[in-house]
Amino acid sequence: AIGFAFAKVTSTDTIVVAKDMRPTGDTLIIAFCQGVTSVGVRVVNIGMASTDMLYFASGFLDMPGAMFTASHNPAQYNGIKLCGNKAAPIGEQTGLLEIKQYAKDALKNKILMEGDEDLITSVDLLDEFVKHVRSFVEVSDFGNLKVIADTANGMGGLIVPVAFEGMGVDLEVLYPELDGTFPNHPADPIQEENQRDLVERVLEAKADIGLAFDGDADRVFLVDDLGEPLSGSITTALVAESVLRKYPGSTVLHNLICSKIVPETIEANGGTAVRTRVGHSFIKNTMAQTNAVFGGEHSGHYYFKDNFRADSGLIAAFIVLELLSTSKQKLSELRKPFQKYFASGEKNVSVADTSLMLAKLDRYYSDFDCTVDKLDGITIDFGTWWVNIRPSNTEPLLRINVEADTKVNMFKYLDEVLTLISNINSELIKND
Repeated sequence: AIGFAFAKVTSTDTIVVAKDMRPTGDTLIIAFCQGVTSVGVRVVNIGMASTDMLYFASGFLDMPGAMFTASHNPAQYNGIKLCGNKAAPIGEQTGLLEIKQYAKDALKNKILMEGDEDLITSVDLLDEFVKHVRSFVEVSDFGNLKVIADTANGMGGLIVPVAFEGMGVDLEVLYPELDGTFPNHPADPIQEENQRDLVERVLEAKADIGLAFDGDADRVFLVDDLGEPLSGSITTALVAESVLRKYPGSTVLHNLICSKIVPETIEANGGTAVRTRVGHSFIKNTMAQTNAVFGGEHSGHYYFKDNFRADSGLIAAFIVLELLSTSKQKLSELRKPFQKYFASGEKNVSVADTSLMLAKLDRYYSDFDCTVDKLDGITIDFGTWWVNIRPSNTEPLLRINVEADTKVNMFKYLDEVLTLISNINSELIKND
């Protein structure tokens, strides 16, 4: 039904599809292709791929795309990431709700017809994708850097070895076997406990860098030569600095839970920093509006204008490796200038009513000497510390991020915010 609806809404003659290594992907992609071809629309199937490879295929072939993956989620999940021609984002305001309605109507009215397998073509684009990734760096050899990549039994196990072949690195891949049951650890590298094996191996091997990919390999987190993980914000700042050397004076985006070091770095390097909401569709749309060359999210998504404005952890990793190769510095040294602030990481809190809670928080902080904005939830900035509190799109949760000038202050203000929310929530429940 979703394949049928996607074909209808995109009004295209061909759709490119791919899947990750999850066992349920086979039956899901077959059903999707039946829906697409039932209305005479052709399918180009690129097989198993990372999500950023599917976005590349959408741009390279100039057609809408569908990626079957549940990204970093546990094995029992699966899902679909959809995009328009040239990897254009599809969100609630740009076709997703329409696709949902078409699919519901198709099921309700029983109008789905048989698919046509003759309309499906298989194409291998891995070599083209690797060539594209390498186009973002100016060196053809990274100078024998020792690289450990933990692909967590995800799609990085297919993509990473090919991407690094012939680049001069001493590459070691942890858990390269494609296994959607994730037998070693969850493919969710934003959780530092899932980076433990990588950290341990980086130290044992005296490696220059560790790369932790998520399940569909579109995100990456870095570990330095001392075994210390880098936040998505520090990686965004590093990549932004490098990109601005190549494209001076350009616009660079960052979402509003990135560290303050990100806009400070962009501006210090002559760029224009633009703050965005959290989420790929908002960032991609803002990139188009501002002609930004790069955008980063604290969650490990890195977007590039020359990548059809789509995100790719592999491209970001290549840019950092080029920086290591040309600077002759250790990553532990390169990161030092960006370690000015201390972040809490995202904390989730269940509340009775997210909208009412945000309204009460807005009213509470209006009495203080601070700036308040509502770009995404509510952000309160006192100068030496700030907090963003935004609602989940899918659960009755608030997502809370605090950053401060010292670790002591960060914990202090985080505790203050959590206590305030708890007290307001108790009052809401009492008055309900």
